[in-house]
Amino acid sequence: MNERDILVVAHAQRDDTVEAARRVIVALRDAGARPVLSPDDRAELAEVDPFFADVTALGEADTTVADLELAIVLGGDGTILRAAEVVREGTAPVLGINMGHVGFLAEIERDDMDDAVRQAIDRDYEVEQRLALSVRVKDAAGTVVYETWALNEATVEKASRERMIEVVVAIDGRPLSSFGCDGMVVSTPTGSTAYNFSAGGPVIWPGVEAIAVIPLSAHALFARPLVVSPDAPVAIELLERTDGTGILWCDGRRSHDLPPGARVIIRRSQHPVRLARLHPAAFTDRLVRKFQLPVAGWRGTRE
Repeated sequence: MNERDILVVAHAQRDDTVEAARRVIVALRDAGARPVLSPDDRAELAEVDPFFADVTALGEADTTVADLELAIVLGGDGTILRAAEVVREGTAPVLGINMGHVGFLAEIERDDMDDAVRQAIDRDYEVEQRLALSVRVKDAAGTVVYETWALNEATVEKASRERMIEVVVAIDGRPLSSFGCDGMVVSTPTGSTAYNFSAGGPVIWPGVEAIAVIPLSAHALFARPLVVSPDAPVAIELLERTDGTGILWCDGRRSHDLPPGARVIIRRSQHPVRLARLHPAAFTDRLVRKFQLPVAGWRGTRE
């Protein structure tokens, strides 16, 4: 029987996260699985606690992303996005354990960590697929110069605080409008409670297949948030008359400079992100809990 490789993703910035990572690794070893850390995580954790120095690093001892069974993530949404990046080329789902951060991707709270790890070891979870974005940048000549992906959002923003950018937006290959703005946010349902939400975009339930397009401080009459089909490519082009440059950010983690004339094409990725879910839970309940929404007076469904 092949050894079970399970990735543990954590950072060394918080003592409780370090201790949690240690407990998870011990539990995996006791169950006969092989815990794996990314090389960066192992180096950082080992500086804090020598216990982590002998944990297998991804890429060592024939461990590859393709061999990973699962990624157990200790942290908030930012750490889960980092884990999704690490396992992107494989099929391992990501199980998020919230370590005190406000976020929507982590299903399990820290108090339930030990039970969650036991369920993960027993493979007692379901896999939920989340729509991701494929992002491509072309230069003024139409040559592809950069490709990446996003789980939450891709944003085209002005690079200089004092200058806005001039863009033309096209949906499904047809031009929609041009205007000056501070930027554009193109969000998945997963990212609708992140930057999209802060920019005034709609909250989209995870089961809805759609992409939200939100202008930032646009100088235009028609500059409302749009919800479009994920199969309709969204193109954002920096007009040549733009007085300055822009920058592309994906999930706030990967960036690329955009000179005038650059075009960013965003569409559904053929490779969704896989999340491990231990308990079926209504997204409504998650919204209520995370935003502390008032629901007093609700007496249940009336037949």
